Amino acid sequence: MIDEKLSDTFHRLTLSDGRQILLIGTAHVSKESVDEVELAIETEQPDHICLELDDGRMKNKDQENAWSNMDVKKVIKENKGFLLLANMALASFQKRMGDQSGSAPGQEILSAAKLAKEKGIPYSLCDREIQVTFKRAWRKSNLWNKAKLIATIISAVFSNEKISEQELEDLKKADVMQNMMDEMAKELPSVKAVLIDERDRYLATSIYLAPGQKKLAVIGAGHQRGIIKTLEELEQGKISTDLADISEVPKAGNAGKIISWAFPILIVGILLYGFINLGSSEGIKMFGYWLAVNMSFTALGAILALAHPINMVVSILSAPLTSLHPAIGVGMVSGLMEATLRKPKVKDFEQLGDDATTFKGWYRNRVLHTLLVFLYTSLAASIGNVVVFPILLSMLG
Repeated sequence: MIDEKLSDTFHRLTLSDGRQILLIGTAHVSKESVDEVELAIETEQPDHICLELDDGRMKNKDQENAWSNMDVKKVIKENKGFLLLANMALASFQKRMGDQSGSAPGQEILSAAKLAKEKGIPYSLCDREIQVTFKRAWRKSNLWNKAKLIATIISAVFSNEKISEQELEDLKKADVMQNMMDEMAKELPSVKAVLIDERDRYLATSIYLAPGQKKLAVIGAGHQRGIIKTLEELEQGKISTDLADISEVPKAGNAGKIISWAFPILIVGILLYGFINLGSSEGIKMFGYWLAVNMSFTALGAILALAHPINMVVSILSAPLTSLHPAIGVGMVSGLMEATLRKPKVKDFEQLGDDATTFKGWYRNRVLHTLLVFLYTSLAASIGNVVVFPILLSMLG
C-alpha cells in the first residue's frame, strides 16, 4: 500500500490492486472540516463515500424529533440509565464546542452524505453501533475504571470550559490527537482499547470492504493513524476482515455476578453475626448504623439532585432494600419515581440538546433532571455501602 500524505489531515492510499482510499481526518465541530470535505468531494469525484457514523446516530441526526420518541422510564427500567447519560454527556460536550465554532457536531459527516445524495454517489455508514461501543467499554472496565468513566461523564456534563477556534483546529492534527489517546491509554487502557483501537479496526475494515475504485473516507482525525495501520495489515493479510469478535457486547462474567451478590450477602452475614454472637442489643445497634449510613447517603444524593420531595422519601426508605439486591438499584427506583412525579413535557424533549449544555439546564429539563436524580442517588448509595462496611466490621471487635 502506498501512503501519499497530501496534508496533515488528508492521505491518498493506493492499494496493491489499484484501488484508492482518500482518507480525510476531521474535527467533528469545525467549519473548516466541513469545507475541506466538500472540496474533496468536488475535486476528487469519488465513486463511493465512507462515513464515520452508524445507523442509530444517522437516524438521530436526520430526525429532529428523535429524542421525543424516547421513553425515559423504559430506559431506566432496562438498566440503560448510565448508557443514556454517556450519550447525553458526549452530545452536550460536542454541542458546546459546535456552538463556539459555528459548526454543528458532525456537520462534515452530514454534508458528505448530503453531497453524495445530490451527486448520486453511494455511501456507507462504516462505524460500529454506538450502543455496542459504550456497552463493551462498560463491560470491559473494572470497578475503578467504571468510577473514572462516571467521573468523566459528570465532568463533561457540568464543564463550562471554553475552547478557542485555534484549539478546535488543533484537534485535527494527528500528533495532538495521538497525545490525547496516549493519555487515555494510561488512565483507562480498557476503555481506550474499545473506543479507539477496536473502532480503528472496525472503521478500517468497513472502508476496506466498501465497494468502489476511488473511495473517500471521512473520519475523525484521532482515528487516522490507527486506520492507516490497520489498512496496511489488511492489505498484507496479517489480520482478518471478520469483525464478529468486536461487534457484540460481551456477556457479563461470573466474577462480576459473584461480586455483585457477595457484598449484600456479607452485609447480611455481618448483621446476623452481630445478633447471634454479640447479643440482640448490639445487633440492633449495628442494624441501626447500617440503616443510618445507607439512608443518609441516599438522602444526600436526592437532595443534591433536587429530587421531588415525595421521591426523596421513597428513595430513602427503599435504599436499604435496593442495596441488598444488585438487579434493583436505588437509582432505578428514584429515576422511575422522578419521571412519574415530574413527567417530562414535550418542550423538555424539544429543548433537550440545548439544556444538556448548561448546568441549570440539567436541573430545569425534566428528562435530564430524571437522569440526574438517577445518577446522584446511585452514586450516593454506592458510597454509603462502601463507608458502612468498615464501620460494621469494627463493631464486631
